[in-house]
Amino acid sequence: MSGFRRTQVLVIGGGQAGLAAGYHLRRTGLDFAILDAAQAPGGAWQHYWDTLRLFSPAAYSSLPGRPMPAQPGHDAPDAAHVAAYLAEYEKRYELPVHRPVQVRTVVDAGDGGLLATTDDGTWHARALISATGSWTRPFLPAVPGREVFGGRQLHTTGYRDATEFAGQRVVVVGGGNSGAQIAADLAGHAAEVRWVTRRPARLLPDEIDGRALFEIATRRVNDGGPRISDLGDIVATAPVRAARVAGLLADHHMFDHLDADGPVWTAGERWPCGTVIWCTGFRPALGPLAGLGLRDADGRIPTDGTRAGADPRVHLLGYGDWTGPASATLIGVGRTARAAVTELAELLG
Repeated sequence: MSGFRRTQVLVIGGGQAGLAAGYHLRRTGLDFAILDAAQAPGGAWQHYWDTLRLFSPAAYSSLPGRPMPAQPGHDAPDAAHVAAYLAEYEKRYELPVHRPVQVRTVVDAGDGGLLATTDDGTWHARALISATGSWTRPFLPAVPGREVFGGRQLHTTGYRDATEFAGQRVVVVGGGNSGAQIAADLAGHAAEVRWVTRRPARLLPDEIDGRALFEIATRRVNDGGPRISDLGDIVATAPVRAARVAGLLADHHMFDHLDADGPVWTAGERWPCGTVIWCTGFRPALGPLAGLGLRDADGRIPTDGTRAGADPRVHLLGYGDWTGPASATLIGVGRTARAAVTELAELLG
């Protein structure tokens, strides 16, 4: 495909957010293209650990237009089922996904449009939807001693299966869903697991699943109400509940630093281990947009809904509540994708 191509709307990212945008763009009749850096369809779901399961049944985890089929034998689908669903989704709607294409820079073209330089040619577009997610930008905190620890360190992105840690002592760092789920996954395999968090872990009530989270987030934006963080931080999935009931999921306060053998707390307590797994989150993968000058003095990109405050041609989709309520979820991204595409259709006439 290398060379120079034009389109009305360029979508960067072929995961769930990019596909939801493509669905609504197809219905407008606008010319568009989706550039995806991955080798295969499925978005970040193809890289998650093997035992990961959704917070909700398939019926409440669907992109617009195509309900996710249930996974036989499971109330909540696993990551591989979601990846297969996304692959089928883009095929079903004949979405123009080009992969693997890595977008390097996006700049103003000087003629009212935008110019995207990739590793496979250049695209000119009148508008852009950034849907790159965050999986490619794992965050590692600046914990002293990380460079001297003699064991293995990996981020959530590198975790696939608990069996490879059999017989080991493992520290899991992070008080969110990934930390709780991976700690619970390891509890039945590793010799010992210590789960450490910066503040006491708070599990949401057992009845709150992905659908409820979406409804709470939507109500919060529309007419106020409680924030999800007021209720808790961690969805009590079945494996997390089982590990908690079995007494295998007690959280410990964050250590002060690492030495060659493992974590060290301020009071001098040590816990030698072979592996530290950093479940410490991600940052939005917005590097290609740097040349557009969208960030404010604090380094953030202000948005009005999904629209970048500094440039109405650019929309950001699927990065979390700052780009739409629950927009980083399967059930939530469809609504914000529709809003973004509606605005772009009006802008482009």
